[in-house]
Amino acid sequence: MSSPTDREPLPTSLSAEERIAPSRTEPLVAAASRAIGGPVGEHAAVGRHWFWSPQRVGLAMATLALLLCWFGKASCIQQYTDDNGQNQLDWRAGRPYVAMCYTDIVPLYSAERLDQAGTFPYRTGWVDNAGTPDAQQRYMEYPVLTGLFQWVNAKLTAGWLAVHDAGWLPGALPVAVYFDITAFWLAVAWLVTVWAVGRTARRRPWDAALVALSPLVLVHAFTNFDAVATAFAATGLLAWARRKPVLAGVLLGVGAAAKLYPLLFLGPLLVLCLRAGRFRQWAQTAGAAVVAWLAINLPVALAFNAGWREFFQLNVERGMDPDSLYNVVSYFTGWSGFDGALQPGQVPTWLNVVSGGLFVLCCAGIAYVGFTAPVRPRVAQLCFLVVAAFLLVSKTWSPQYSLWLVPLAALAIPRWRLLFGWMLLDALVWVPRMFYYLGVDHKGLPQDWFLGFVVVRDLAVVGLCVLVLREIYRPALDKVRLAGDDDPAGGVLDGARDVLAAKPRVAVS
Repeated sequence: MSSPTDREPLPTSLSAEERIAPSRTEPLVAAASRAIGGPVGEHAAVGRHWFWSPQRVGLAMATLALLLCWFGKASCIQQYTDDNGQNQLDWRAGRPYVAMCYTDIVPLYSAERLDQAGTFPYRTGWVDNAGTPDAQQRYMEYPVLTGLFQWVNAKLTAGWLAVHDAGWLPGALPVAVYFDITAFWLAVAWLVTVWAVGRTARRRPWDAALVALSPLVLVHAFTNFDAVATAFAATGLLAWARRKPVLAGVLLGVGAAAKLYPLLFLGPLLVLCLRAGRFRQWAQTAGAAVVAWLAINLPVALAFNAGWREFFQLNVERGMDPDSLYNVVSYFTGWSGFDGALQPGQVPTWLNVVSGGLFVLCCAGIAYVGFTAPVRPRVAQLCFLVVAAFLLVSKTWSPQYSLWLVPLAALAIPRWRLLFGWMLLDALVWVPRMFYYLGVDHKGLPQDWFLGFVVVRDLAVVGLCVLVLREIYRPALDKVRLAGDDDPAGGVLDGARDVLAAKPRVAVS
């Protein structure tokens, strides 16, 4: 194949004949298709069904996966009648851990004072450990958009219960209604994520099934609120792919108001735009992202500054999480140098310096890759590397954070068997995690088991990064480029000439 050059934008939709059929190219899909007659034939009439397009099939698969996830979490909204005849949430005998149904949504309903009338995130505060030396003023601990998302769902819950009292709707414990309403919107957000990945993949719309049927979705779609951020991140990439840099920036900025990770995309985009001489488009995206983030955050920051700062302050002051690389090193070596013996309110300075420094080094290395690769890397490849590096060296890797990688992995390395294997392994970390939290005294697992699974999970992600790097430096192994594309998510980068690179752009063969 000759070296790509500047050309007219590719069409936003491709004919059925140009689609990549995974039953022909993926051994896992080919084997699974035998139950319905085997891989699609060379002369089969593909893409002529009036309704079941790859996009709609992917959304149907995602709906089924989300339904299964809801059933998995439903054990944690069971109720019982106590000795006083009052209905209570049944979290007795370690139920969230034994049933492995734990979700942050349930305890946060009361912990963030969402169950109380007249409260508002970032304005409403409370004191933890009141009357003790450890007393601490607290506010909503999530970024603004996520905090408002929780608050709106709490108000919808209050409205639902009011209509129930009038006899028009079924009722349940307020926290159960709140969970169901929140789960509904999170499901919508994940469906948007699946849709955006399918549209971004272009010739490979079936790769959206990797996102739709991910084992991580079965476990973590409703563990926390991260699906909101993945929806904006995925649609931001889609807007960039459609050569709409301002819209892409707005979506990434709004996503960053929910979880900061969509802003990480600006780094890879900067490197690739500098290499291709498209800095103006990057500046438009970055500027729009900053404006969108400020538009959401600034009113809250000005009106309720102490509450707004809670999220940032918490992330600075928090120590290493149980499933972080630093806790693994600390536990197995016995060295407590990362955190030491932290006192209440003490900042783990050494840990912040190490984690921040490692991430900066990783970003520098990824930028080097972006400038020295023989063919300019694809946007999804560098974005995957940056987000994976952030998770690997961060002092926090909450289990639902793995959802961030799923859409990027489907676009960066669409190898079905490999990705399903990694996602299944990552999802299985939930089992030792729950039984570790249950505690050895209650027939749970010791920490060794949990951390052992964490190490295997981290090594799997490192392996994916190595594979991405291998395909960057050997583009003939890249399945996306083998299909004849340069960079489906590249937008203005797709097919553009290099103007700044350590090595000249060579032919893809």
